[in-house]
Amino acid sequence: MKTAYLDCFSGLSGDMFLGALLDAGLSFDRLKECLHTLPFHGYELGLKRESRNLISGSRFQVHLREHHDKKGGHKKRGLEDIRKIIGQGDLSDSVKQKSMAIFESLARIEGHIHGLPPEQVHFHEVGAVDSIIDIVGTVYALECLEIKRLLVSALPLGSGFVNTAHGRIPVPAPATLALLKGVPVLNSGVRQEMVTPTGAALATGLAEAFGPMPSMVVQTVGYGVGSRELPDRPNLLRIIIGHGHGHGHEKKTDTVVLLETNLDDMHPECLGYLMERLFDAGALDVVFAPIQMKKNRPGVQVQVMGRPDQKDLLMDIMVRETTTLGIRFRYSRRMVLDRNPEEVESPWGNIRVKRVEIQGESPRLIPEYDVCREIALKNRIPLRDVYQWITALNRKG
Repeated sequence: MKTAYLDCFSGLSGDMFLGALLDAGLSFDRLKECLHTLPFHGYELGLKRESRNLISGSRFQVHLREHHDKKGGHKKRGLEDIRKIIGQGDLSDSVKQKSMAIFESLARIEGHIHGLPPEQVHFHEVGAVDSIIDIVGTVYALECLEIKRLLVSALPLGSGFVNTAHGRIPVPAPATLALLKGVPVLNSGVRQEMVTPTGAALATGLAEAFGPMPSMVVQTVGYGVGSRELPDRPNLLRIIIGHGHGHGHEKKTDTVVLLETNLDDMHPECLGYLMERLFDAGALDVVFAPIQMKKNRPGVQVQVMGRPDQKDLLMDIMVRETTTLGIRFRYSRRMVLDRNPEEVESPWGNIRVKRVEIQGESPRLIPEYDVCREIALKNRIPLRDVYQWITALNRKG
């Protein structure tokens, strides 16, 4: 699986992310062709080589034309405006969906900070032309480079103050901190903004996990150049692209998002439908647990596990399909065993199973429920007979 690791030793911003992807092999002409299909104008894209501490990389820039905004500010755009812009672009459905999910996440965060519903939020910095380009361009670039898995290092945060459309605010910006809940961060010691809201939104919206660099065979390294000179480090974002490397028996870790809500006024049939919707949307696991709630009412705790980039989609389904008034969420690390699909010959034909590798032990074959169910129904035999036949192979091995 093609994997990319963002080494954020000098923070993260949207333009640095795109610069690193361009430095790693993304065609600038292809990127421009894609972005020019978005229905807005008044800008020019630039790319040049620059060095920081004698390390060269690519600096991606969005130049606003003077007549674009005579007051020097940014046009305010709401969520619906951005939805229309992205929807009209010549982009794949996946790029459109992921880009909009990032903006919707930002709208919820900004709305919470300013006490507004998400649809009433008007973006300033993030809604500007350059930030729309950064977000849509980055999502497109990952697809174009066929990167299936993105991992991100712990993020170094700065301090001090920054001037915004809302006035002078502390660093890290409130939106940045809200987006990074559950994400490993560290104090950079630099009194400048190191992680922008756009950078934080891209990381939390696209990364599968945060932490140390995974095992991989390195193929390409790219450097995205930041606009400023930093006092104690090169202002660069490094992206390392390669293929996952392991021996099949290694324990692997990743980051998941855990969603949780308590319900005491749901019909059982609606809960079953909720589970179907969540699994269809890509949830990794859904669990219903009986609980005793306030006023001694019996209830159900709904626990959902998904990838970090699925958080907003899964939360939206939970809000729409349940009576909940709020959802708790947190990010957690998990250890997973390596598993691979395999086919074994059986009295009923080939059966697809999961082959699980455990260090120091023989491989273990795990039945796939849907496959076993189909065989049981087709051959009019008990489901447990199919399960027992597969698990017996482990004893023979």
